[in-house]
Amino acid sequence: MKTQINRFLRGKIVLLLFIISSSLYFLMLFVTIPHLQRMTRGIRILDMMPAGYDLAYVEKMMEALGETGRHYYLFRQLPIDLVFPIFFAASSCLIMAWFLKKLNQLDSKWFIVCYLPFFAGFFDYAENFSIISLINNYPEINKNSVLVSNLFSILKSSFTTIALTVLMVILLVCLFKWIFNRN
Repeated sequence: MKTQINRFLRGKIVLLLFIISSSLYFLMLFVTIPHLQRMTRGIRILDMMPAGYDLAYVEKMMEALGETGRHYYLFRQLPIDLVFPIFFAASSCLIMAWFLKKLNQLDSKWFIVCYLPFFAGFFDYAENFSIISLINNYPEINKNSVLVSNLFSILKSSFTTIALTVLMVILLVCLFKWIFNRN
C-alpha cells in the first residue's frame, strides 16, 4: 500500500482528489442533508449523529422522514455518501503523506498515520450499508440492526475525528517548520 501511496503522491492528483472529496462533502452538507433536515423538521439523520443513537431515535427519524424522505435518503443522500468515503480516505491519506514528505518523515514510522482515513472510510461504508438496511426494512427495524448501525456511526465519527486531528497536527508542524526556517 505504501508503494501505491507513493505512486499517487503527485500535486495534481492530491489536488484533484481533494477537490472531488470537498465537492461531494459540500453537496451533502449544503444540499442533501439540509433537505432531509427540513423533511424531518430538524431531526438529524443517522449520518449526522457522531455520538450515536438508539432504536427509539431511529423509529422517530424514520417516521418523521415519511415515505418520501426515506426514498430521498436512499436514492439521493446515500448514493453520494457511497462515493464520498473513498475520495475522503484517498485525499486525506495523500495530503498527510504529502506533508510528511515535506517534513522528511514519509519513510519513518509516522507514515502509519496515513492509513487512518481508510479506517474512517471503511466505517463510513459500513454505516451507509447498515442505514440502507434499516430503511429497506422499515417499519420492521430490530434493536440489533440499530446497535450495529450505531456502532458503525460512532466508529466512523471517531476515526474521522482522529484522522482530521492528525492531519491538522501535521499541517501545524509544517507551518511551524516553515516559519522557523524563514527566520
